[in-house]
Amino acid sequence: MTRFGIGYDVHKLAPNRKLILGGIEIEHSLGLEAHSDGDVLIHAIIDALLGAAALGDIGQHFPMTAEFKDISSVELLKRTCELVAAKGYAIGNVDSIIVAQKPKLAPHIPLIRERLAKVLTVELDAVSVKAKTEEGLGFTGTEQGISAYAVASLEK
Repeated sequence: MTRFGIGYDVHKLAPNRKLILGGIEIEHSLGLEAHSDGDVLIHAIIDALLGAAALGDIGQHFPMTAEFKDISSVELLKRTCELVAAKGYAIGNVDSIIVAQKPKLAPHIPLIRERLAKVLTVELDAVSVKAKTEEGLGFTGTEQGISAYAVASLEK
């Protein structure tokens, strides 16, 4: 049986924060404001995986408590993979999109894909990451924030 889930996340850009996307720190003058490290890509992937397994959403498993303050989203993704595996599922693939006007993300995508594949324990060709701008439109286009979308498949 194959199951699918979809995930979405968004965070505001803010000064004095690191920009972490897909578990990789990216040089930029702004970072993402959040309770955790603000990695919108990993947060979208987590929601896609949880959705495919009918396990709720990221906020149910990792609430805004002291335990998760400033936690690495990579750690949250590892814990999510454990939850999914405990239900008897294996990850099939993940397809994702990061929406950001700046910085230019194309040079970082190979490293992001490698990092995600390692954490998800899947082959590199099971992880797709794309980057899009919004041509100056909306909150991402005016550099107020960054968003991400993800779809994941699970096999049982």
